[in-house]
Amino acid sequence: MPSLHEILKYNDHFVENKLYEPFLTTKFPNKRIVILTCMDTRLTEMLPKSMNFKNGDVKIVKSAGAIINHPFGGIMRSLIVAVYELQADEIYVIGHHDCGMSAIQTGKIMDKMITRGVDPRVLDILNNSGVNLEKWLEGFSNVESSVLHSVEMIRNHPLMLPEIPVHGLIIDPETGRLDLLTDGNVDKK
Repeated sequence: MPSLHEILKYNDHFVENKLYEPFLTTKFPNKRIVILTCMDTRLTEMLPKSMNFKNGDVKIVKSAGAIINHPFGGIMRSLIVAVYELQADEIYVIGHHDCGMSAIQTGKIMDKMITRGVDPRVLDILNNSGVNLEKWLEGFSNVESSVLHSVEMIRNHPLMLPEIPVHGLIIDPETGRLDLLTDGNVDKK
């Protein structure tokens, strides 16, 4: 595993040798698209390449499982900012097969929190304060249903423009194959 200092040393080399030049672009997505997808490492390069996008073409927002779990949380805020401030006029929600969020066991995560040093009393305090940690951490059992749920949250959000197409797709993280679940140009609110 690289250390912070190794990363910073390489970064000095990167900047001094102007290795950043091939990546120069503006803050506005050239294709006027924002994608919500999973943070899975297999998608980092596979997803944009499978869609024929290069650096600067699209905005990519990532969350575990491409899940929007709150209509006024950070993920939804990012999508709204992309539409109103960054000229995105189309949204793609792209989940993937073999997603870790489909097999997540919230009890085991909480056990790992305690094992790694979180005081069990903190979990009790949160639960007694109305924070449902199990619900907050939960994943999904069906990727199709999960993608469609996120699509519907965006389409029906009171601050989202109804003319913005919101598409739902699933990518195979091994081959890059995309399967369309819903076409936002046809399946509107």
